[in-house]
Amino acid sequence: MKLKKVLTYAAIAFVVFYLYNQPHAAAGAVRGVFDTVNTGASRLATFFTSVLPRS
Repeated sequence: MKLKKVLTYAAIAFVVFYLYNQPHAAAGAVRGVFDTVNTGASRLATFFTSVLPRS
């Protein structure tokens, strides 16, 4: 249980360190994640629109 807590704090510390030292790279990474989620949601919506019958 202690190891999990230490690893969690270490991961949080790494993220804060990365955001502080590389803000442009961190912003690019976050933008990439949101773009990927947006693309996936759009493709899923297109799939269900084509599969489901229209009234």
